[in-house]
Amino acid sequence: MRASRLLSVLLLLQAHGRMTATQLAERLEVSTRTIYRDVESLHAAGIPLYGEAGHAGGYQLIDGWRTRLTGLTAEEADRLFLTGLPGPADELGDGAVVAALQLKLHAALPPPLRERATLLQQRFHLDTPNWYADGDPSPHLASTADAVWRQRRVEVRYRSWTGEVTRVLEPYGLVLKGGRWYVVAARPGRVEPATYRVNQILALTPLDEGFDRPADFDLPAWWRAHVREFRARLHQDEATVRLSPGGRDRLREIANDVVVAAVDASAGPPDANGWTTAVLPIESLTHAHGELLRLGADVEVLAPAQLRDRLAATAAELARLYHER
Repeated sequence: MRASRLLSVLLLLQAHGRMTATQLAERLEVSTRTIYRDVESLHAAGIPLYGEAGHAGGYQLIDGWRTRLTGLTAEEADRLFLTGLPGPADELGDGAVVAALQLKLHAALPPPLRERATLLQQRFHLDTPNWYADGDPSPHLASTADAVWRQRRVEVRYRSWTGEVTRVLEPYGLVLKGGRWYVVAARPGRVEPATYRVNQILALTPLDEGFDRPADFDLPAWWRAHVREFRARLHQDEATVRLSPGGRDRLREIANDVVVAAVDASAGPPDANGWTTAVLPIESLTHAHGELLRLGADVEVLAPAQLRDRLAATAAELARLYHER
């Protein structure tokens, strides 16, 4: 552990030119006293490192000296694809590994490319969760990732839409979609895998049983096909609605691209008040009821009658509730 930290000190100084003990301590999450001891050890090892006191002081390597100890460990190489996703890497428990990998890659670059990489980090940031959530925390995400990596079966207690179930799963891969983690897994004896939201795993027990992952299983290709099928199944019905200008604008914010495109394609000319009539695809009466309520008085359902009646009943109940006061 200490040897790794000493190397990190060298790489940080090589990448940044000059850093104070406080800056080094903050980056490596140790005390300044520890940094002082590390610098003494580097001096004793013959590393051409010197320090300057004062406001503009700090530690610095002799000009022209560069360490060649930038080789990646096997663990760091495995996590290379996560270097641009620090948030998900932290969720998987790989934050420290990815940070060390980024440092080594940064130190290995020649000065012009290092400056460009620094600018990229300063000007582009990937934040995968949506505005109304802080990600998809799960106490079983790291264990699920370990089972995926080691190809080991797991027994899970899972909250499905029908209730709690217990399953033995063979996890093929993990997918981060819209800030939420899903595990693509098969059940023993079944050929076609399914998706399970990791956040809904209530308990997980690693089993001492391996499994053979199909050699031709392509996780990205399978996921793309799964998304296409999901979207095709999602909208099985349709509703005819009238939308105010504000309601149509609001619909673009809350609805998915399929719904927005359908409304744009079917919308007739606006009436004297700017309202338009359009046909939009719906998943179910219950789902459409909840979604259209978000538009308030900026939408009127014309058909189907069952959906119109549900919204009318909700509106009447809301009016009664507010008039009682």
